[in-house]
Amino acid sequence: MIASAEIAWLIPVLPLLGAVVTGLGLISFNRTINRLRKPVAITLITCLGISAVLSYAVLAEQLSGSPPVEHLFIWASAGDFTLPMGYLIDPLGAVMLALVTTIALLVMIYSHGYMAHDKGYVRFFTYLALFSSSMLGLIISPNLLEIYVFWELVGMCSYLLVGFWYDREGAAHAAQKAFVVNRVGDFGLLLGILGLFWATQSFDFQGIAEGLASAISAGTIPIWAALTLCLLVFMGPMAKSAQFPLHVWLPDAMEGPTPISALIHAATMVAAGVFLVARLEPLYSQFPIVGFVIAVVGTITCFLGASIALTQMDLKKGLAYSTVSQLGYMMLAMGCGAPVAGMFHLVTHAFFKAMLFLGSGSVIHAMEDVVGHEPILAQDMRLMGGLRKKMPITAVTFFIGCIAISGIPPLAGFWSKDEILGQAFNTFPFLWLIGFMTAGMTAFYMFRLYFLTFEGNFRGEDQEIQAQLLASAGKLTDEDLHHHDSGVLHESPWSMTFPLAVLALPSVLIGLLGTPWNSKFVNFLNPDEAKEMIEIFNWSEFLTLAGASVAISSAGITLAVMAYYLNRIDLGKSIAARFPTINSFLINKWYLDDINEKLFVQGSRKLAREVLEVDAKVVDGVVNLTGLLTLGSGEGLKYFETGRAQFYALIVFGGVIALVVLFGVLGATPPA
Repeated sequence: MIASAEIAWLIPVLPLLGAVVTGLGLISFNRTINRLRKPVAITLITCLGISAVLSYAVLAEQLSGSPPVEHLFIWASAGDFTLPMGYLIDPLGAVMLALVTTIALLVMIYSHGYMAHDKGYVRFFTYLALFSSSMLGLIISPNLLEIYVFWELVGMCSYLLVGFWYDREGAAHAAQKAFVVNRVGDFGLLLGILGLFWATQSFDFQGIAEGLASAISAGTIPIWAALTLCLLVFMGPMAKSAQFPLHVWLPDAMEGPTPISALIHAATMVAAGVFLVARLEPLYSQFPIVGFVIAVVGTITCFLGASIALTQMDLKKGLAYSTVSQLGYMMLAMGCGAPVAGMFHLVTHAFFKAMLFLGSGSVIHAMEDVVGHEPILAQDMRLMGGLRKKMPITAVTFFIGCIAISGIPPLAGFWSKDEILGQAFNTFPFLWLIGFMTAGMTAFYMFRLYFLTFEGNFRGEDQEIQAQLLASAGKLTDEDLHHHDSGVLHESPWSMTFPLAVLALPSVLIGLLGTPWNSKFVNFLNPDEAKEMIEIFNWSEFLTLAGASVAISSAGITLAVMAYYLNRIDLGKSIAARFPTINSFLINKWYLDDINEKLFVQGSRKLAREVLEVDAKVVDGVVNLTGLLTLGSGEGLKYFETGRAQFYALIVFGGVIALVVLFGVLGATPPA
């Protein structure tokens, strides 16, 4: 019987084949393919479903103790240089394969209901399959160069999906912003990859780590150059995993359809950066200063995302900044030398954050029937409230997600986030303190989202609030308020609620695989680290740190209950009015978007205008002057072209006389 790892190359290939066939059909027979909605959806879901089954089989083999499998072939060679490509299956890759295929498959099923009435239904499913294939290819890549190829494919698919509704100005701008910001990080990544190859003559993860260590020992590579290369490579994960200051694209990516928000923010694109840092752990572990930089960047990102989420009224953007914050936790773990803890949080976060985003999509899907398809209205929590009674499945699963991400035991988020905070406490106590404070903020803003959306009275038919929101966005018209036929709030169809129910189960239970006194997750990825954890585990320290973490999360939840459920505290008057500068700072997202707009967007436009002016006045001037001189000289010389020999002789004679006179004036002897 063939081992699953031997045919693991089919995992990314199957959805790719489905996407290619459907895409070619759209190009060649657009109308016909667009009519075949269900057959196309079933085909692509089946392709991804087979990939998921293969991924589970691969994971089962790795769990049973099978050794890692690597198959390579020579893609290019020149002299002594060879460039291998292929695929690698190991415990880390097996976990990621199972995770990505599970989330992607559930998102596809969910999309059947969410995008049912969209004219781009088939195109959307094609993009989803291509996106999934690209991420799966990235996971099984055996070296940095192959990762870079799939890295760019993931970025391209992200651009297509974020800008899926390209006729909306916001979506088009968000896609461009995501593309440009990620190109900044990818440029650094490419420079780092090429620099590491120059230093080590290898693209292999272990080969790079060993080669760079040898080069430093031999003195052929100075330490500052090695540090620079490591940080350049880290720029790629900074952009993909939305780390400060390259996080600005992620909240704007909410302009895309909600299933894409779930896929990008849960287990795929944003996870790619964390995954790459984990793959490069043999390299980064050699340089403590690099680990410190990664930890600091992660901590800043963690706090920044949570602080901005405190004031967001857009449901999806609140979840987006929550994702930014949680990605910061993962990078904090990587910087503390605990990649397994970071990967564990990536896994747990993938399930409950996908559930939260799909839950928000369920809410928005229902809100659109009441307030219309304008995102400003359908996604603003000021027009929600009381949805729990109308949407019980969505409300219950969203509530479970809020508990999980808040770090309340025994749900998944408690075990993974507490492990990161424990590692940070032992490595960088000050960074632990910031992460600890962020845990309380997380609990507060997540339950703020829940109470504003699902509890209280429904505010969706309040035309005064609608007018204020539309006016603030410059979109207020009479049609917006008087020509929309309000529908009735209702629970989403089974194709949307089924994935929510499935995701709720691991959101509750999967954290139990990472209990610190007997972590099966750590034992699977790194048995040596698991043994060390058991040896140094201390119940007193664990209960102290865990108790503090639960206490601050409970405090955040209590404050949210008092302010948004019981209405005993008016935070607008008690805090926002008292500290208007801080409130404005958070509402304006630390002014980072404004700074980027002024420095880079307007600055690049000003530079472009100046370059255009130089081009028009200098470059074009020189070219035009050359043309005029040529034209003028041609016009003048045409009168000397008479066709008479005696006239040409006269010119030659005149030239000779002129030379004689010239040399005479200069006092020189004319040549013989």
